[in-house]
Amino acid sequence: MAQAITFHGAAQTVTGSKHLLEVDGKQILVDCGLFQGGRELRERNWLPFGFDPLSLDAVIVTHAHIDHIGLLPKLIKEGYRGPLYATPGTIGLARISLPDSGRLQEEEAKYHNKHRSSRHDPALPLYTEADAFEALKLFKPIRYNQLQSLPGGASFRFLPAGHILGSGYAEVFFENGDRILMGGDLGRFNTPIINDPTMVEYAEYLVVESTYGDRLHSTENAKDRLREVIQAAIQDHLTIIVPSFSIGRTQELLYYINELQRERAIGFIPIYVDSPMGVSATALYDKTLDDHDLDMRLRLDEGDDPLDPDGLTLVRDVNQSKAINSMTGPMMIIAGSGMANGGRVIHHLKHRLRRRDTLVLFTGYQAEGTMGRDLLEGASEVTIHGQPVEVNAQVDKLNSLSAHADQGEIMHWLRGFKEPPRKTFIVHGEPKAQETLAEKIRAELGWNVIIPRQGERVEL
Repeated sequence: MAQAITFHGAAQTVTGSKHLLEVDGKQILVDCGLFQGGRELRERNWLPFGFDPLSLDAVIVTHAHIDHIGLLPKLIKEGYRGPLYATPGTIGLARISLPDSGRLQEEEAKYHNKHRSSRHDPALPLYTEADAFEALKLFKPIRYNQLQSLPGGASFRFLPAGHILGSGYAEVFFENGDRILMGGDLGRFNTPIINDPTMVEYAEYLVVESTYGDRLHSTENAKDRLREVIQAAIQDHLTIIVPSFSIGRTQELLYYINELQRERAIGFIPIYVDSPMGVSATALYDKTLDDHDLDMRLRLDEGDDPLDPDGLTLVRDVNQSKAINSMTGPMMIIAGSGMANGGRVIHHLKHRLRRRDTLVLFTGYQAEGTMGRDLLEGASEVTIHGQPVEVNAQVDKLNSLSAHADQGEIMHWLRGFKEPPRKTFIVHGEPKAQETLAEKIRAELGWNVIIPRQGERVEL
């Protein structure tokens, strides 16, 4: 039985997840994500896939972050018509995020054409909202631990990955008895709302992420730090702008704010979730019971919604979003995107970065080439919509809210294996993070570790 894997994305970079499995002449794609970051990475989204979409027999989707699903509409636009297998939670989030992604790209192209701020004439969207809706028609729900047959005699199941709602590792079984565990993104242990990552004992082949493979997350208490930030904002009448990932991070923030209010640890502060996707995702988190951890289940059973703190306003309308810019602090604006490279947060930053009564609070990883990385590294000026914007705002970061496992958590998870995989592939990381993690795995576990290049094919 011929088996191979080719890495068409997230190879020596963090984003653009696309891994092609060949199984006895059949082709199965795991994830089809958008490249994010600097111009060189973003331009990859416009290139051919490196495989023929018409030749694919199935697609498995590990979770709904845009760097894992963001090119599915392009895949369907170019002819793929087979199943898109995903958990119910992932499908629910994809119904929110894919049309939103299409709308954002249409709006961005329209803006660039109006202001002649693109190198292309006319500027075009990568895909449209209509393309995204076409992709949604192909999703097939697979619950955790449900075995699903695949072309080529293979089968697979999802195991909870603890990363975001619906996230799962895809454990693919071949007819010869071997298996490959497609890790997607690995979540963290002891975080609120969703279940912890599943410990795994055996896999002949393993694909594992390395976003934080060269570092440990801060040991700071996220709730305590958030309390300090909110108290300072109330005292100094600051506007806190939180560029937040609409899926996962936004809900975690609301959870902790609700906890602080229950403990009477903070005063009243208006909170605006200014993201249609974030608003819809928050509602979905309440309904997707398969993913809830025990605390979340108990709170909901008691009629207490942990994601609905006092002072919360859910913003959907564009005019309502614009009206926020005329308001003064103290207040908190939670808006996408998490790396400040698109979405409504761009407009809030454009309006408020010049002001000293603004605090920009990042809550997660900021990729190279993004405005988020520039601001965290102390940029005195950034470019928004082709215009220079002076930075006088305070910039801070919550260091313990990442949804990705750090080096210690990755190693803890790997030590759960009772036998070493024959080959362990490290993906989803910048080169330094990948090399550091690879050396640690080799030194402490003695495993055979490979860092694949973009487009590299490896026989299994």
